[in-house]
Amino acid sequence: MAKIPGVNHQNAVRALQKAGFQIIRQGKHIVMSDGTRQVTIPRHNPIKAFTMGGIVKDAGLTVEQFRDLLK
Repeated sequence: MAKIPGVNHQNAVRALQKAGFQIIRQGKHIVMSDGTRQVTIPRHNPIKAFTMGGIVKDAGLTVEQFRDLLK
């Protein structure tokens, strides 16, 4: 699994919104969906590398695509 270290949860949410995901609900975690896939983002800063890699994989993105969305 790919690792993306040191990502702030707010930056991860913005990047996924650029990829077409929308926030469904918020609490201790942020749940987002693009209509097909659903991902859960913890409100940790920073999000652990292994966790972020799993979120990106679940979103159907590659590490390179996600890094481009973070810019």
